[in-house]
Amino acid sequence: MRLTTKGRYAVTAMLDLSIHAAKGPVNLTEISHRQAISLSYLEQLFAKLRQRKLVSSVRGPGGGYRLARPEKEIHVAEIIDAVSESLDTTRCLGKGDCQLGETCLTHHLWQDLSDQIHNFLSNISLADLVSKREIVLIAQNQNERAKLQKEQQEIRRHDANTIAVSTL
Repeated sequence: MRLTTKGRYAVTAMLDLSIHAAKGPVNLTEISHRQAISLSYLEQLFAKLRQRKLVSSVRGPGGGYRLARPEKEIHVAEIIDAVSESLDTTRCLGKGDCQLGETCLTHHLWQDLSDQIHNFLSNISLADLVSKREIVLIAQNQNERAKLQKEQQEIRRHDANTIAVSTL
């Protein structure tokens, strides 16, 4: 199966957005910190997610992204499809030219597996994931870690300013 970081990160970011959506628009920088995903990579993914109307952007102070539909109406397969990710398990990317330009013996087996995976992920919504206890606990831990990191950065910034002032 060829599910690359693009699909994984898109699902992770959308799940993070769904978890934090009740607080209002979610800034990509916050998702980047919590999920350890590059901000520039998130920007690329969210441009695609916005094109597919899975998210909407809110401009200005306090802006960020929101889910464009209720979380129960957004499914994992749709997110993966939005970022042009393939769930293909065939060697030929579904073209049927696996063996010297012709279909190999196991092509239909792997194609059926790809279809099963896509169907499975089509039946899992963001709401389904958010309702899982283990995901709630992981999100709470991530929030605490992000809060701690922010506090440590503030302390370092304060200490740097104190040193700079005292050397004047």
